Amino acid sequence: MRGPLVRITSVLVAGTSLLAAPAMHPAALATARAGTAAKGDLGKDLDAILADGRLKGATVGAVVRDARTGAVRYSRGATAPVMPASNMKLYTSGAALSLLGPGYRFRTGVYARAVSGTTVKGDLYLKGTGDPTTRAADYDRLAAQVAARGVRRVEGGLVADDTWFDAVRTPSHWDPTDLQYYYAAQTSALTVAPNDDFDAGSVEVSVRPGAAEGAPVAVGLAPATRTVKIDNRAVTGAPGTPSTLAVNRAEGAGTIVVSGSYPAGAAAYTTLRTVENPSLYAADVFRSALRKHGVQVKGATERGRTPKRSAVLAARSSMPLSRLMVPFLKLSNNMVAETLVKAIGREKAGKGSWTAGLPVVEKYARGQGVPIARLKMADGSGLSRENRTTAQDVSTILRKAQGAPWFGTWYRALPVAGDPDRLDGGTLRSRMQNTPAAGNVHAKTGTLTGASALSGYVTDASGRRLVFSVVLNGYQGAAPKDIEDRIAIRLAGGDPAAVRTFRASGNAPQLECSWIGRC
Repeated sequence: MRGPLVRITSVLVAGTSLLAAPAMHPAALATARAGTAAKGDLGKDLDAILADGRLKGATVGAVVRDARTGAVRYSRGATAPVMPASNMKLYTSGAALSLLGPGYRFRTGVYARAVSGTTVKGDLYLKGTGDPTTRAADYDRLAAQVAARGVRRVEGGLVADDTWFDAVRTPSHWDPTDLQYYYAAQTSALTVAPNDDFDAGSVEVSVRPGAAEGAPVAVGLAPATRTVKIDNRAVTGAPGTPSTLAVNRAEGAGTIVVSGSYPAGAAAYTTLRTVENPSLYAADVFRSALRKHGVQVKGATERGRTPKRSAVLAARSSMPLSRLMVPFLKLSNNMVAETLVKAIGREKAGKGSWTAGLPVVEKYARGQGVPIARLKMADGSGLSRENRTTAQDVSTILRKAQGAPWFGTWYRALPVAGDPDRLDGGTLRSRMQNTPAAGNVHAKTGTLTGASALSGYVTDASGRRLVFSVVLNGYQGAAPKDIEDRIAIRLAGGDPAAVRTFRASGNAPQLECSWIGRC
């Protein structure tokens, strides 16, 4: 599982224009001032990197352009259709900042038709607009607001209003084997994030060994909820024995099955699993908070719609979109991406759905200069294998974004090569360390089985900013992240001979590294 989210505000600054770009990385600046540049022909060097045997028969899309003029410095297969994986988030994030605005906030409210003294006459309504950042503590604060109004009893039930978005919670073309994992959770207008990474629609499952060998393990949920059942079949193994623990939720099921053996004396194991009904999950967490604050709800919890002319008893606004960009892009958060697509659809087309939102995002891309015939958006995150774009068009999105008023925020929300801080380096924090690309390359990663991508910005040895996009499909073996890194290092002014021998550390994941908990 990914670690906690920290220091969100520290990386956000005002936007910059194309000509007033963020400051050059000190290492690149020093190189430029010294007048030293990498020797060798860029085209030949990049051709040599892409001649790697693992790319035999692969579809390679690669383009390097001058960030200011747009002049092409290198191109190979740049207009070939490719599956972009999480590079699709470049389209989604740019559209969200342009169409919703950096100050956009999600709102969650608590409503009632009538309140008499300490009693709500009828139902209490919890209405969401898609906020992926709402944690159990936030629902607790909403409950505290209700109690502060003097409410002590609800004669009716608690209604979970998720109607801001449609009822289609998962794209039909997502791999069903992914659906129990937090990177493929259901998208709902009312949901809970179990952590500060905002993995909305999931619950944290913790497993501890029992008191003695053979005893059942102890299983807990955070936040605690009655909407998810636990079927605990796991036992405590002998000290030092291997763990065979398995935590699974079958598609469509509301029960998580814990099985296998977990050794006595082992530290607690935690993982995330998606929930089947995010709206009722959120309402259950809120209902427990109401009880804690002395508010009793007589009736059942169910889904429904908030009546018009209801009174507001409590309200919460999320962080602005400008801040949300950091965990979204740094950690490649799929659920934020899909929520933004639906929010765009609701705001611009009147319906919070993929069918409404995706065409709006595509229209935004067309306005940036992307030929609509070359772009197919099946989702907003890149998890779908039906997405298609080209390296050329990704580079166009990157270049045109420089002229937007929100560019500085977006640029700093991109992962930074070799920066060990999780909320600075993001999915690039362990890549290109101790190279000219470290601290220099700001780029979006992407990985699915058979698809790998890296696209972003780099300052070369002469001090000139470049935009680049490398998207590789159908390669042999594991994701060739070292190939992407060599290209970025070479663009940053790395010595061609040293670049050819560069090897990435560790085994490349077959999914975006942040989705599987290691980068």
